[in-house]
Amino acid sequence: MIIMNENLKSIRPFVGSQNFETSRNFYKDLGFEEIILEPKLSLFRRNETAFYLQDAYVKDWIDNTMLFVEVENTDEFWNYLESLHLTDKYPTAKLSPVKTMPWGKECFVHDPCGVLWHFGEFFNK
Repeated sequence: MIIMNENLKSIRPFVGSQNFETSRNFYKDLGFEEIILEPKLSLFRRNETAFYLQDAYVKDWIDNTMLFVEVENTDEFWNYLESLHLTDKYPTAKLSPVKTMPWGKECFVHDPCGVLWHFGEFFNK
């Protein structure tokens, strides 16, 4: 058996966009800090959570991209989401309110091109 000697530090998924500028603005409005790495690639981060946004659109990929972000309190995060009025500024974005599941709570955000974000908390970790 091989044992991993290195500690993992982070995971940073790559997320596509149909309109790169719109998605960049959306994620900044959502509260992420943007670090431009290249003209068609940015790192977005908030605290220890980060992902790469790229100027690349493959419909099947975007339609099947889902990310789960753990938050401390889903109800408070939902109130924060509502206060941003994202669907007013981004008509193709969607927000779905908090649902209680057997394992915890989550709410959902579809970004302007359809990437599905789950924001949730676990009852038992």
